[in-house]
Amino acid sequence: MSSEVKKIRIQWYRSAIASPEKHKVIVRSLGLTKLQQIVERPDNAAVRGMVAKIPHLLRIVG
Repeated sequence: MSSEVKKIRIQWYRSAIASPEKHKVIVRSLGLTKLQQIVERPDNAAVRGMVAKIPHLLRIVG
């Protein structure tokens, strides 16, 4: 059995300047600090839920 945790790559591609504060908090909690930045996070329901809340700011990349 492999114990590898699946990962997803998340890219921040649109500014959160005019977004509600809750959206900005989600972006920061995912570890994103700059536009066009890509981070790897575990592929679980919690992370997928955060991305689903702000699909207009984030995208999942290959």
